[in-house]
Amino acid sequence: MKDILVLTDQADDFALIARVLEKSFVVSHAPDLDTARAMHTRSPFDMIMADIFVLEKYPESGTFQFSEHPFVAANPFVQFVVLCDKNNLTTALAAVKDGAAGYLLSPVRKRDVQLLLQSVTRALSRDFELDYLRDHFWKTEWLDVIQSKNPCMKKVYESIKSVAPTIATVLLLGETGTGKGMTARLIHWHSQRFDKPFIEVHCGAIPDTLIESELFGHEKGAFTGADRRKPGKFEMARGGTIFLDEIGTITPAAQIKLLQVLQDGVFNRIGGDMSLQSDVRIIAATNADIFELVKTGHFRKDLYYRLNIFPIEIPPLHDRREDLRYLSDLFVKNLNIKYKKKISGIHPLVMEKFARYDWPGNIRELENIIERAYILEQSSQLMPHSFPLETMPDCDSPVPEDDAGTTLAKARQHAIDRFEQSYLTVLLGQVQGRIDRAADRAGITPRQLNRLLKRHHLNKNDFKPGKDV
Repeated sequence: MKDILVLTDQADDFALIARVLEKSFVVSHAPDLDTARAMHTRSPFDMIMADIFVLEKYPESGTFQFSEHPFVAANPFVQFVVLCDKNNLTTALAAVKDGAAGYLLSPVRKRDVQLLLQSVTRALSRDFELDYLRDHFWKTEWLDVIQSKNPCMKKVYESIKSVAPTIATVLLLGETGTGKGMTARLIHWHSQRFDKPFIEVHCGAIPDTLIESELFGHEKGAFTGADRRKPGKFEMARGGTIFLDEIGTITPAAQIKLLQVLQDGVFNRIGGDMSLQSDVRIIAATNADIFELVKTGHFRKDLYYRLNIFPIEIPPLHDRREDLRYLSDLFVKNLNIKYKKKISGIHPLVMEKFARYDWPGNIRELENIIERAYILEQSSQLMPHSFPLETMPDCDSPVPEDDAGTTLAKARQHAIDRFEQSYLTVLLGQVQGRIDRAADRAGITPRQLNRLLKRHHLNKNDFKPGKDV
């Protein structure tokens, strides 16, 4: 759980909650229900802390029927916490009875927020594990991988649950870097063949003259240089799964032999007369428009129909931006294990820039740039200066859409605030959190700099090298 929305018109309550949680969570504010709905629809939150008095202004919202609340449509796993004063404790208890995860009394106290979040987080973890234990499908080691807020990805995982226990051929479609290889492994490890080999073949990386030998093997003397018998990938995968990545690149001759395997379950080594039985589950993948390849004659139509028994299309990362936060945190968690460092997370300004980047390399690009930034980073958070400039884009327009409908003075102030935050973040990264050096470079006094840091919620300690979290 990372994203929390505080729905209240009490500025003091929001300010305290934000201060308590800012190190571990991304906390957003909505002063009314309409704003909260729009924010949650655009990017679903994990938890909504809702002021009962604000909800009561909208009787149609179904104040206490949280399991049926409109917010649930955007995220079925969203958790609710109610905010109310001491005179409404009975109302708060009724809300918990009707589905809320807990309540906080206003004026909110720091210790109450901390205790509530600890309790809710423990309960969430326990419920999540119990759900999957009851389901008896997803293996424990894959639970981190299959979480998503994106409706298309949820359908992908449902498709995997349906097809994995079968022996049906699967065709994975999607852009480069979307996770087709990981999806193939998910299918294999949740199939009846999970204890047998999983053999991956990147067809596009094998020369045309060798693709048949790689897939089906060859006999000694079959061609120049064939000084011994060599088993192919289909023999190596016997009883298990073979994953044919970039299937659209294989030669016409290899297409014919692959069709024979799919139709009859047999194949021959190059230069051999003996027919070998194929006992493999085939998963193929392509980032090309394979139907267009069929129409142009570059891919056999009969082979396409044999492969296309159960297609699964994986969406590109720019179509599942609501998963950016979770994926980024997961990669940082894995890197902490790999490199034995203690990085607490990614600076909010980086995530803001990520949301506006196009991600042409998809999840693979995200993972790679986070690892690069992790290696470079000297502070306790991954800061903007550690990432490639192209992934830290400015708005396409000098005036963001959010500012277009406001006054010139407010739009100008928003632009100044964004510039100051970006400038100070880069500056503190360059001087590793040293206030005197930063103030000197900026041409202002340390006191002025500290005021700016406070205004933009920046902490000099987050930029210091080697800081343990």
